Amino acid sequence: MPRIIPYSALPNADLFVDAVYEGDAGGQLVGEALSRLLPGIGNRGGFRAAGRGERKSLVILYTSGEDPDWPDNLDTSTGKFSYFGDNKSPGHELHDTRRGGNMILRRAFDNLHGTPPDRASIPPFLVFQKYATPISSRSVQFKGLAIPGFPGLTSNADLVAVWKTTEGKRFQNYQAVFTVLDVAVVPRAWLADVAAGSPMSANAPGTWTEWVRTGRSRPLCAESTTVIRSQEAQTPETDAKKSILGIVYSHFENSPHSFEFFAARIFQMHDQRAIVDEITRGSVDGGRDAVGRYLLGLSDDPVYAEFSLEAKCYRPPLDDRGPNTVGIREVSRLISRIRHRQFGVLVTTSVIARQAYEEVREDRHPIIFLSGKDIADILVTHGYNTLDSVRAFLHTEFPLE
Repeated sequence: MPRIIPYSALPNADLFVDAVYEGDAGGQLVGEALSRLLPGIGNRGGFRAAGRGERKSLVILYTSGEDPDWPDNLDTSTGKFSYFGDNKSPGHELHDTRRGGNMILRRAFDNLHGTPPDRASIPPFLVFQKYATPISSRSVQFKGLAIPGFPGLTSNADLVAVWKTTEGKRFQNYQAVFTVLDVAVVPRAWLADVAAGSPMSANAPGTWTEWVRTGRSRPLCAESTTVIRSQEAQTPETDAKKSILGIVYSHFENSPHSFEFFAARIFQMHDQRAIVDEITRGSVDGGRDAVGRYLLGLSDDPVYAEFSLEAKCYRPPLDDRGPNTVGIREVSRLISRIRHRQFGVLVTTSVIARQAYEEVREDRHPIIFLSGKDIADILVTHGYNTLDSVRAFLHTEFPLE
């Protein structure tokens, strides 16, 4: 359970990574947490900026984490944060948005790739995510202090205008990549300095000032201590993603061999270095539904690791019946077919039973598990974020036998 800062304490609270800042009881907009925590930044929208004109002193990036059309994502293992701009409906030019969020992005990334002094004009970005509590649905969780860009990304990759289509109408929006810095606490004293126009004060986090002065960033990388995912962690977290998974399961429920082709494609969508060589025939598969190679080396000097893939179109945990879990028998079957220097991939619309998961991880078998949640996440990330687009994808690419 994360630390919860009560509504009454918000005006004087420091910002602790992953702490929850609680809204007022009742869930009314006037009791929204962010506007009390950081007065002057407003109580609506994903972009909430302090400062007049083009030069902003502080920018809030707020995400609900629930929009399948625009899947903002924080990779806590690397500190990489992908965030979509605010041109989310047709009829407007890329930068013609009500709150000017895309203009903020353009200026920030222009300054990032300009001369070194330009970095000093980039405002601090504070990332918050919706986090409903029993007290208030207007609560938020602080995810970190961010800067535009990410180590290794070039100027043509960290801010990209992407096309979307809604009801047959095309329009563009930004997809921006940020780095969440290795800063555990953002002091209230520094927030006051930032508001006063002195972001490089003695109260500034050292990681922030180092980046402004040198351009070197230190991401907040957090190695996961959870190696056994619970059933809940393997289940889609939003109703939209649950519906997407339900469509996938219904499509392949009576055609498990067709699901093998889909499972192989999902693994390739997850990682483009995966090369599927063959979808095996059920009568001679030897416990493997597909075999392939994973590219480790350079494309012109390749080194490959071979893998075996097994696909299980089992009932997902979407209703009161509960899931038909993948257990020890299925996992052991895959393990027995993995040869020396190979690894296994198991893709299922359901979840991996805890005992099977524990045995694989404790015995350090090289098995990758992709559960129902992962399938939904991968589809959404690749643009299949509506029920109609998923249906069209399945019927076009994977007609039933």
